[in-house]
Amino acid sequence: MFKVLKQEGNARRGEFTTVHGVVQTPCFMNVATAGAIKGGLSALDLKEIGCQIQLCNTYHLHVRPGDNVVRDMGGLHKFTRFTGPILTDSGGFQVFSLAKLRNITEEGVTFSSHIDGRKIFMGPEESMQIQSNLASTIAMAFDECVENPAAYNYAKDSAKRTVRWLHRCKNEMDRLNSLEETINKNQLLFGINQGSTYLDLRVDNMKEIAELALPGYAIGGLAVGEEASVMYEVIEAVEPFMPKDKPRYLMGVGTPVNILEGVRRGVDLFDCVMPSRNARHGHLFTSQGIINISNAKYILDESPIDPECDCPVCKNFSRSYIRHLMKAQESLGLRLAVMHNLYFYNKLAQDIRNALDEGRYEQFYNSKKDIYGKRI
Repeated sequence: MFKVLKQEGNARRGEFTTVHGVVQTPCFMNVATAGAIKGGLSALDLKEIGCQIQLCNTYHLHVRPGDNVVRDMGGLHKFTRFTGPILTDSGGFQVFSLAKLRNITEEGVTFSSHIDGRKIFMGPEESMQIQSNLASTIAMAFDECVENPAAYNYAKDSAKRTVRWLHRCKNEMDRLNSLEETINKNQLLFGINQGSTYLDLRVDNMKEIAELALPGYAIGGLAVGEEASVMYEVIEAVEPFMPKDKPRYLMGVGTPVNILEGVRRGVDLFDCVMPSRNARHGHLFTSQGIINISNAKYILDESPIDPECDCPVCKNFSRSYIRHLMKAQESLGLRLAVMHNLYFYNKLAQDIRNALDEGRYEQFYNSKKDIYGKRI
């Protein structure tokens, strides 16, 4: 299902084949939490801006409209009209980040919905059942997300629990994929590496979950407040123990520079709400750095957001107009800003793939790493 086509150092150029299409890696996955990109973009828009994988969230779709509703509507592909691969997060991160009161046991987690306060129980089996109803291409294992920094002993116990939960996820997915009524009987399970920022726990955890020979593996629990250098250290420690013939996913990451660094360390898949979230606040990514479109200097600026960009927004609208829309709180301003930023991220992934194809990734990395994080 996954083939490494070229490699430069640890950076990998690959091809990931799924029942819903072939993904060229490295790839940035666009976050459509509740089935749509915040900012007014549909699945049809995602195709136009080069998105290969749409990411939806198990927890949010479970509480609204309900995974049973999505199942009755034919699964996420029919529901959202996205035809390519869809990845669903397990809901674990949202359980631990949104729930004010929660009770963790070996069976799973009891918590209150952030929508209406009703009590919900979610464990490995429940997460797999919800994701099976959603009929995503890739389902993420249910894991415990600990805060960084976490006490060593707690992080150790949590990582061990996550491994036990992963075994239960695998058993439940195997059962669900065998049922006649299951929409996607080829749903893939990705395991998640945990262990906080402790390198020994991370390595031990990765060794354990690699033994399950899953279709893919993720590094979770990072980009939650720790220094970027710590995140890079964790990737470097874990990478040698990740299966070479499976896709590697760095969850919730990140900035364009984070992606450049992640690829350099052997990561294949990324996702982050940053491009859409930043866009909604007027922070736009360009080939020269990051601009704040709300600044007064753009009032009479006739140029596009990025003169080097060929996205639908830059082809048709000026900085002046987009600034006006944002200031006037017109929803079109949010839509155009989000569309541009997501195009930038997908184009970055394409540029990375081109550089790897041509054996010049290190040159590309060196030419971009100091520019893409710069604020203009």
